[in-house]
Amino acid sequence: MNKQSKSSIKKMICFVSSMDAGGAETFIMKLYKSIDRDKYQFDFLVSSKAEGFYDKEIRIMGGCIYYTPPKSRHLFKNLLTSFRIIKNGNYDAALRIASHSLGTIDLLVAKIAGVKKTVLRSSNAGSTGGGIGYLMHRVFFFLPKYVPNIKFAPSVLAAEYLFGKSCVHCGDVEILKNSISLDKYKFSSNSRNIKRCELRIESNFVIGHVGRFNLQKNHEFLIKVFYEVCQYLTEAKLLLIGKGELEREIRKQVIKLGLADRVIFAGERDDVPKLLMAMDVMLFPSFFEGMPNVVIEAQATGLPCIISDAITSEAILSNLVVSLPIKNDLNTIKKWTKHLLEMKDSRSNRSDGIKVLKDAGYDIKETSEYFTRKIFDDN
Repeated sequence: MNKQSKSSIKKMICFVSSMDAGGAETFIMKLYKSIDRDKYQFDFLVSSKAEGFYDKEIRIMGGCIYYTPPKSRHLFKNLLTSFRIIKNGNYDAALRIASHSLGTIDLLVAKIAGVKKTVLRSSNAGSTGGGIGYLMHRVFFFLPKYVPNIKFAPSVLAAEYLFGKSCVHCGDVEILKNSISLDKYKFSSNSRNIKRCELRIESNFVIGHVGRFNLQKNHEFLIKVFYEVCQYLTEAKLLLIGKGELEREIRKQVIKLGLADRVIFAGERDDVPKLLMAMDVMLFPSFFEGMPNVVIEAQATGLPCIISDAITSEAILSNLVVSLPIKNDLNTIKKWTKHLLEMKDSRSNRSDGIKVLKDAGYDIKETSEYFTRKIFDDN
């Protein structure tokens, strides 16, 4: 950052649980890296004391990370701490990315603290909170409609879930795409070969998945499909990127099916673009998604994908993507397997997806320019 007066820099506070490598957090970081940080600054309010995946990078770029106690245990203390931090920080805007209507409470606190621009972006088209969680979401459905003065979503499905169909259809919600830094995802045979060598999968047919180990991502179904694939392909390997609360259960499932030497649990990674290049096909059987970052990224690298038909069709930007049902029965599993095997021969013909994504408006440079103009410059 240059010597420009700090008072002239426009600031936004971002509410997050932690800055780990989830979809919402990654989207914020893509924006943060792309903005002009001599003019704009992001700070972060987190409710986890554990070091987040992006924390070091945030501090290097000049951002501040503040801790507030989690709402689930200390609601009043959380709200009071947030209020004090925001009031003292003199913020121009506040951003909350949420999949639940109660997430809007953070923006209500920001408004009371004097923030003029409150921004709510829907992150999903469903919730893993269970019956009570969904009931609470419905009880407080009015909050996302009236508290934020700027409403964003990555897709129509995500917009309708958080803001309601009437709010979407009257034009009160804007689609802000899950854009990417296109240059990072331009396919490279050299990067592919290096990464495959590192992982010792040079001669394997590599099926991949990137996503948190939680109920939404449907890893159990994914493992069942991979088991079926292994009945036909002895050289098949499964590469799983991410971490999460269900990882232990998935590891047990892998061992039970005798797949321990064929599944790679790679954890959270900062080399996802190259890992996508190393894969031969990606499976993404989520129960719901707002707009999956990784499906967009995969298409940029020319990677064939099979995704759940529960995912919005807005994620299908090229002929690389096949959408299939995710019923948990043998016929459905065999259907996924059949399509996957048909993709096997396409691995040597990786297409360049960069132009397709740029034409579709998925260049992060354009998205971040629009975002900062909308948040900080428009009246």
